[in-house]
Amino acid sequence: MSLPSLRLNANADRRLRAGHLWVYSNEVDTAATPLNGFAAGDQAILEAAGGKPLGIVALSPNNLICARLISRDTRHVLDKSLLVHRLNVALSLREQLFDKPYYRLVYGDSDLLPGLVVDRFGDILVVQLASATMERHKDDVLAALVQVIKPSGVLWKNDSAARDAEGLTRYVDTAFGLVPEWVALEENGVKFEAPVMSGQKTGWFYDHRMNRARLAPYVKGKRVLDLFSYIGGWGVQAAAFGASEVMCVDASGFALDGVERNATLNGVAERVACVEGDVFEALKELKAAEERFDVIVADPPAFIKRKKDIKNGEAGYRRLNEAAMRLLSKDGILVSASCSMHLEEDHLQNILLQSARHLDRNIQLLERGGQGPDHPVHMAIAETRYIKSMTVRLLPNG
Repeated sequence: MSLPSLRLNANADRRLRAGHLWVYSNEVDTAATPLNGFAAGDQAILEAAGGKPLGIVALSPNNLICARLISRDTRHVLDKSLLVHRLNVALSLREQLFDKPYYRLVYGDSDLLPGLVVDRFGDILVVQLASATMERHKDDVLAALVQVIKPSGVLWKNDSAARDAEGLTRYVDTAFGLVPEWVALEENGVKFEAPVMSGQKTGWFYDHRMNRARLAPYVKGKRVLDLFSYIGGWGVQAAAFGASEVMCVDASGFALDGVERNATLNGVAERVACVEGDVFEALKELKAAEERFDVIVADPPAFIKRKKDIKNGEAGYRRLNEAAMRLLSKDGILVSASCSMHLEEDHLQNILLQSARHLDRNIQLLERGGQGPDHPVHMAIAETRYIKSMTVRLLPNG
């Protein structure tokens, strides 16, 4: 395949040589290689200012991140062969980590497949194509997945907002075989079914697997509140780990139907209750009713989607965590989580400290958690690390 060149400005290759994969539009020598000469989804040979090849990039010429490095070897363009190789590399890690086939198989840039996310539910794969290049090569993606994994069904779950910036339409469609509405998975020894077609993202959030496993020593015989519960990833596991009572709160009746489904699946339905409604309103009502909980999990959707949202988003985290703390027993446990990439871990810790002190409570940090190893962090790309989890203990100010 003969590819055009994309030339960088002088010294713009330093970050790439240090390990990064992204090219910003202001780093391109647009006099030599105009970005408007490329279409979204094109591939090109990336060149340093002096003309030395740096590798193959996938192009999004209308975006601030206008190109992403696919390979540092100019012989390896994105095609089925490269996809099969990268999938096998990704699979080898997951098979080493997990004894059952339930995990994130591909995590975009971190697995050197920018714009591709694949979650595995046994022999069902749910795939998100977030770039024009991956969309253009969807047939190769599918063929590579079928060759490497031999699935019974593959679902395109291409309904994310990330596609808008690439000029791509949103759709959900079965790509291969048969994909049921609800698919089975197992996490930390607990069984679940996830709504892959109609649920959030790919239907399940594998990223908190390790943090949910750490619930076990805290919840046995305890009363637990699960805020923004979705289909019960935290709450049902808490019940399975021996909690005496679990209350799951979510605004979605569909999600809470999933909680009941999964609680029944694990034989803990009698210990799991659901409350449908706005979480902040529910917290007010629980406080007014003088309810108390031994363990509270606060794992909200991202309050900070863009840098300009940081101030308001941090205020939202403060409001949520302080309201949760008001419901904790005297030496209660709060698991406070964030999936906002723009919320720094130290800022979340400060929010928890400030909230505790505002309530005149002492606070102990017991554990820090991050995303599981099937969401590996690309060490040159800070944006690939987004999950934060802190387990804290609230004590009287004595």
